[in-house]
Amino acid sequence: MAAAGKGEGSRGADNTNSANTGDDVDGFAVAVVRDETRWNVTALDPSALIDLADAERQLKALRATSALFGLLNVDDEFFIIIRPAPGGSQLLLSDATAAVDYDIAVDVLDALNLEVPDLDPDDIDDVEPWEEGDLGVLADLGLPDAVLAVIVGDTDLYADEQVGMTAARLGFAEQLAKVLDTLGR
Repeated sequence: MAAAGKGEGSRGADNTNSANTGDDVDGFAVAVVRDETRWNVTALDPSALIDLADAERQLKALRATSALFGLLNVDDEFFIIIRPAPGGSQLLLSDATAAVDYDIAVDVLDALNLEVPDLDPDDIDDVEPWEEGDLGVLADLGLPDAVLAVIVGDTDLYADEQVGMTAARLGFAEQLAKVLDTLGR
């Protein structure tokens, strides 16, 4: 399974599921670090958008001594929160149905010991998305699981908007905006 093309920012609008290379996946991946008094946001290499192990490796390479997590917006279709920990990363996948089309979503479900949803790609637009993973992944940083559930559950928003709401609630929206500007987003 590979990343599949999407039409005009809407899941499956072109009704094709042709495989694309990782270069065809749009979006952004950032590392967020909470120092004693401020947030720091750093862009990750785009390869983090197609391979969970690569995203985890990039995050761990930062060797942060304080709270660290990654936010991955994949094709504005779904997002992933990765919080590396010695015993394994805490993960949240905003839309489990994305595993029908994206390898990185499959990677997350595999890491969570969950099966890929058995969905027909032609019917994916008719399926209500659901999250998988730990809604409390950022609770200790000030984003309660109930609030993250509301953000994830707002299916009228694109993934970048959901990531933006997460950043705003935690207080690093300005830092995120600066990094996204440098990425041309």
